[in-house]
Amino acid sequence: MGVLNVTPDSFSDGGSFLSPTAAVRRALQMEADGADIIDIGGESTRPNSLGISQEEELKRVIPVLRRLKKRLKIPISVDTTKASVAEACLREGASIINDISGLRCDERIASVCARYSAGLVIMHMKGTPRTMQKRPGYKNLLKEIELYLKKSIQIACSKGVRKENIIIDPGIGFGKKLVHNLKIMKELSFFKKLGFCILIGLSRKSFMGEVLGMDISERMVPTIAADTIAILNGANIIRVHDVKEAVIAAKITDAIRKSR
Repeated sequence: MGVLNVTPDSFSDGGSFLSPTAAVRRALQMEADGADIIDIGGESTRPNSLGISQEEELKRVIPVLRRLKKRLKIPISVDTTKASVAEACLREGASIINDISGLRCDERIASVCARYSAGLVIMHMKGTPRTMQKRPGYKNLLKEIELYLKKSIQIACSKGVRKENIIIDPGIGFGKKLVHNLKIMKELSFFKKLGFCILIGLSRKSFMGEVLGMDISERMVPTIAADTIAILNGANIIRVHDVKEAVIAAKITDAIRKSR
């Protein structure tokens, strides 16, 4: 899953693809580099971000989506927590909604996805982007994430979303300290018992900077290392900025994992 942030303030590439022309060019390059899905985000969810209006989010996303749906051969996902934005984007050709709140911000997203037979990514987040990194704590990290995901899955299914259209994401960096992120990575296979595809978003995240003292611009290599471990531990989809390099790593990792 290639990341396409059409925002001025995302933590890694904010402002780089704000114009529709630059965004389309980037998406086509990611497809050429081997991406299977393009994930468009119109609202930054970096720590301490305040959010934007529905109107502003649509203003950023829809022009890009309209251009890409005619040119991309791969599915388009839209990263949003608003049902109204999700519906507008599905109407314009998106086929997956990536909800970082796991239906906790607006559970109507589930009904929208059901109506369009769309894929739905359900992610775990503790708090909101504005509050999530203010002393997050857990008594039983994996169990609490599991229960959160189960509740969200139950909501989705009750609204008509087909189980085969649901993807789960434990939410690396969303209301987690370094120790939490590392444990999730190490124990990722714990979530396989839920019976859904697992998406993991590790690309350039701050926990790598904490471990290695590296700036965002230097985190491609540790991202590849972490993605490799995630695949070996059960990840089905990796969400990345550096698609070409991630595809190479995924192919060799899969060859080793599947070898007899």
